[in-house]
Amino acid sequence: MIYTGHCYCGEIKYEIDLSSPDEARTSLCHCKNCKRFFGTEFGLTAKIPVGAFKVTAGKTKEHVSDNGSGTTLYREFCSTCGSGILEYGEPAKDKFRYIMCGTLDDFDALPPKGEFFCKARSGWMPEIPGIFHKQAIQE
Repeated sequence: MIYTGHCYCGEIKYEIDLSSPDEARTSLCHCKNCKRFFGTEFGLTAKIPVGAFKVTAGKTKEHVSDNGSGTTLYREFCSTCGSGILEYGEPAKDKFRYIMCGTLDDFDALPPKGEFFCKARSGWMPEIPGIFHKQAIQE
């Protein structure tokens, strides 16, 4: 199955090629870093195999930093409009990409399977029923 997406201005376009939607693990993350980068109360990404992702138009810009716990975090975005496209940590560099779900053309294509850092979930946000919930990443 081919899933397509693009940044806000349309300069960056991409495809994700998965054998089934089950090959992706979409999740919400309530950690401080995701809140800051996404500019909202959680990040929403789909974890996919690195080889499943291909930029079909444009070129992403990369930002590299420490995620606050000693792990290098890579984020790729559009240098024109600033839309985040994907991210990955150093340990996942050769294995996975975490696609920012708001850039998918079909927002319903890869629904969430879980939530991470639930201990940092805002008090006004309810738990999503029917998916896994981890209070911290080491659970």
